[in-house]
Amino acid sequence: MTSLARFSPTSWSERAWGWVGPLGVALLAFGLRIWRVGKPRILMFDETYYAKDAWSLLQHGYVQDFTESANKEIENGRTSDLMTGDPSWIVHPDGGKWLIAIGEHLFGLDAFGWRIAAVVIGSLTVLVLARLVRRITGSTVMGCVAGLLLAVDGLHFVMSRMALLDVFLAFWVVCGVACLVADRDWIRARLDRYRVVRPWQLLAGVSFGMACGTKWNGIYVLAAFGVLAVVWEVLARRRGPADPAIRRSGWIGTTLRVGIPAFASIVVVAGLVYVATWTGFLIHHDAYEARFGNGYGEYSAPWGAYVDKPTPGFLGETRDAFRSLWHFHVMTFDFSWSGLDNAEKHPYESNPVGWLVMERPVLVEYQGEFPASECGATAGSSCVRSVLILGNPIIWWTGVLALLAAVVAWVVTRSWRWGVPVVAVAVSWLPWFMSTDRPIFSYYAVAIIPFTIVAITLVIHEVVRTAETPRHRYVVWCVAGFYVTAAVVAFWFFHPVLSGEIIPYDTWHDRMWFDRWI
Repeated sequence: MTSLARFSPTSWSERAWGWVGPLGVALLAFGLRIWRVGKPRILMFDETYYAKDAWSLLQHGYVQDFTESANKEIENGRTSDLMTGDPSWIVHPDGGKWLIAIGEHLFGLDAFGWRIAAVVIGSLTVLVLARLVRRITGSTVMGCVAGLLLAVDGLHFVMSRMALLDVFLAFWVVCGVACLVADRDWIRARLDRYRVVRPWQLLAGVSFGMACGTKWNGIYVLAAFGVLAVVWEVLARRRGPADPAIRRSGWIGTTLRVGIPAFASIVVVAGLVYVATWTGFLIHHDAYEARFGNGYGEYSAPWGAYVDKPTPGFLGETRDAFRSLWHFHVMTFDFSWSGLDNAEKHPYESNPVGWLVMERPVLVEYQGEFPASECGATAGSSCVRSVLILGNPIIWWTGVLALLAAVVAWVVTRSWRWGVPVVAVAVSWLPWFMSTDRPIFSYYAVAIIPFTIVAITLVIHEVVRTAETPRHRYVVWCVAGFYVTAAVVAFWFFHPVLSGEIIPYDTWHDRMWFDRWI
């Protein structure tokens, strides 16, 4: 099977539709996500951490502990005198929380304010995914199909309406991968040069840095796609037009000449961006030292024990700030890997082995005390309100098959296109198997579903491309249209339990297909 032809727009119309289509799908996603996003007006699930952390960043520049009654006071409209003044032991960097803080700055500390950033970022993820698939397949239609499937996925929909960090992680990961795919095309027109500024690699570094600055899981994607970007270019240079310098350098020399600049453009930039997300900590490191101690318990920096007294001068202050940041990381990593071993079980925790088939979705809100008149239920019945983080079954269940097909196609064809979803899903999913001894949740897979959709659209596109006759292509497009329609209908069917609508109990129960979904 030959590789797909590269997409090279030849007219303004093609270029325009390449943006109009994905933008239209992204606007649809935005409309779906922003509708009634301020309800329920409570802190759902882990919003109790990140919405409040973001507010503390706005008020003080670093995260402080909140009073025990803060949740009720916030839900009642109070926005002051909520914090204790002590720095909080945060377990995630501040990158995603600062984005939540932008919404709170614009709209206040209420449900709409702490969720609007997720709505915007979730919608932008639809746009970036559509553009990524368009570039991979060379088809604007396929790009729009990918964006539409993400727009109507229930898991991504709910996560785009909550002040949790994972949807921000997913956005930056998709951006980073999209930038490296764009760089792959960009450098192929410049294979006669080594020393060129790589704008797409730099943007990938920024994106991956923000991913790591949101949740540390981003480092796996950074590592995998950093290596993949080097492999793509080395193969292109070795297989491209003969260059005496390249031939003389050999495989190792070519890898070094490609890999070292790529490391600087991607990994070093990502590291700088990651450190920048800790700016609030670095400025206020003395507050953390006052609470946790200069040495953060028994830990010490590799360059020596932490001094008890601050080092005078700007350079000394800077060194103390970074030493403090190092101690904080050591303390937090140690807690993450061993301190949670005996953590209390959560009723909605799940093993990653079942994430791809939605074996255990997460119920983040349920109220079953509404009278029947509230939703038009029959006499003697009742009304309920729930928010369930549940993926679209049509997309997720067929997505597993598409991923298996992508693995086979990658092995058989060795086409880089199939490697994109396979590698992205692998590094976003498999590392979680190292954390099964602590509570983890299926909604972490929100970083997986964009690349599952990439696999789905690649399969559709390949079947269309290899259809031998117009009649065959017509049948394939009809089946693809039926598939997309089924996904939209499934989203509509589950929408009431995704969005917190007040519905009859029987209507809610009809959507709980399995006991593990309750």
